[in-house]
Amino acid sequence: MLFHFTGQLDAYSDKQFTDFVAAQISPNKLPLLIDLSRIDFIDSSGLGALVQLAKQCNDAGLKFVVVGNARVVQTVKLVRLEGFLHLQPDLETALGQLDAA
Repeated sequence: MLFHFTGQLDAYSDKQFTDFVAAQISPNKLPLLIDLSRIDFIDSSGLGALVQLAKQCNDAGLKFVVVGNARVVQTVKLVRLEGFLHLQPDLETALGQLDAA
């Protein structure tokens, strides 16, 4: 499943983000691709939401990748979560990663 998000992923939107994605993945059990390439801002709450989502996917045995723009990539790399979140530079690479895994 591919999700595109825009705007901000922060303390004001993290719960809504997590609840929405979790509700979609529970019944489907499909690989998950989160496209954050159009996110304007991400803070520690947004990162926490991504980590929580990654843990849920890992626990359920689901493939999970994140695509981010320069801001998202910089923030994720700052806290060294790029490996845990399977951060990819673009959609094409992310789709290839899901196919290969």
